[in-house]
Amino acid sequence: MTQRSAGLLLFRHRDGALEFFLVHPGGPYWAKKDAGAWSIPKGLYGENELPLEAAKREFKEETGLSVRGDFLELGEFKQPGGKIVSAWAVEGDCNAGAVKSNRFSMEWPPRSGKTRDFPEVDRAAWWELRQAFVKILPGQKPILERALELPVIGSTNRVTRQNVT
Repeated sequence: MTQRSAGLLLFRHRDGALEFFLVHPGGPYWAKKDAGAWSIPKGLYGENELPLEAAKREFKEETGLSVRGDFLELGEFKQPGGKIVSAWAVEGDCNAGAVKSNRFSMEWPPRSGKTRDFPEVDRAAWWELRQAFVKILPGQKPILERALELPVIGSTNRVTRQNVT
C-alpha cells in the first residue's frame, strides 16, 4: 500500500522578496547534508484522517508552531520512493529560530545496541526562491513550482519557473 504524507508550504513576502519556510530533518543520516535535504513540514497520515488536518498536525509536531490562514491546495506529488505527498500553501510568518520539534529514538550507531534520541527537525529557515530550489529535496521541487503558479504567490514577485534554475 502506498504511504501518504501531508504537509504545509509556509510562504511570506519580506522586503520585496518571496520566501519559503523549510525544515531540515534531524538525526545522524541528515546531519551533514544541506543542499537537497530540506523539506516542507510534513508527515504520514492514516486513512481515517483528512490530509489537510494531518498537514496542520504535522506542522505543529515538527515545529511546535500552529498555522492559521487560507490554505491553498497545491495537489498530490509522487516522491521518488513512491510516497504521495499532499501539500497546501499558506501565507504566514514565524521565527524559524523558535522551532521546537518532537523527537524520535533509534539505534545509533548502527548495530551498537545503544538507543539515542534525536529531533525530527533539527533546524528551520526562511529561503528566498532561488535558495529554496537548491535546499529542498529534489522530489519536492514540484511543490514549489506548483506554488509559483498561484497568483497570490507567483504574480506578486513576477517570478516564473523559467527564471528559476
